[in-house]
Amino acid sequence: MTLFHLSGLSVDVPGRRLLDDITLDLPAGRATALIGHNGSGKSTLLRALARQVPAGGTARFEGRALADWPARDLARRMAFLPQTTPPADGMLVRELVALGRYPWHGALGRFGPADHAAVARALDECGVAGFADRLVDTLSGGERQRVWLAMMVAQQAGTLLLDEPISALDIAHQVEVLALVAAMCHDQGRSAVIVLHDVNMAARFCDHVVALKAGRLVWQGGPDALMRPDTLHDIYGLPMQVLTRPDGRPVAIPA
Repeated sequence: MTLFHLSGLSVDVPGRRLLDDITLDLPAGRATALIGHNGSGKSTLLRALARQVPAGGTARFEGRALADWPARDLARRMAFLPQTTPPADGMLVRELVALGRYPWHGALGRFGPADHAAVARALDECGVAGFADRLVDTLSGGERQRVWLAMMVAQQAGTLLLDEPISALDIAHQVEVLALVAAMCHDQGRSAVIVLHDVNMAARFCDHVVALKAGRLVWQGGPDALMRPDTLHDIYGLPMQVLTRPDGRPVAIPA
């Protein structure tokens, strides 16, 4: 099943084209990584999928033109987490997670039993129920990322768009967060599109990979096909060596 269908997608700013003629289908029910050099257009593509920037060409989400989705309907199906999350000063974890219910009842709507149940499920699924009454700004970076993911789960969106969700985390929390997102896709039937810099993390935790270079699509496929020296050279423009760990996982390093 196709999650997003893109044909001739382009994004322009004055004097520059950020995305040029992107044509591809992104699968539903899978974790998809967007990889490539800095400035290759990864975050721009994610923001175009989230309808955060105007784009030319054709974009369809769940079979419907992306532009035709009413804002509230789209928010019930899709959740977007930017690279820099908004401040949550003075907010408790459960209060931040509860913001995910906004598309279901609006700013003045009454918070009912279904909302409380959705928040409780999200806290449990993301492993943050134990500090639901702590202030968000007292948590570690990895804990905060899991709280933001819990907010997206409470939103009950089937599609998660994540812009560099592990860029500020140490390696242990990177693994923790990506393992959680992968489990959301494989165990709960959600879809995720994730901007990542680390090709090894993309290959380990994602089912499908899309590579961009200078605003153009240069490669897409599965993680096994990605972890080949010739493919990595085409994407990154430098010689890469692929080693095999004792557990059988491939690891790419500069040659």
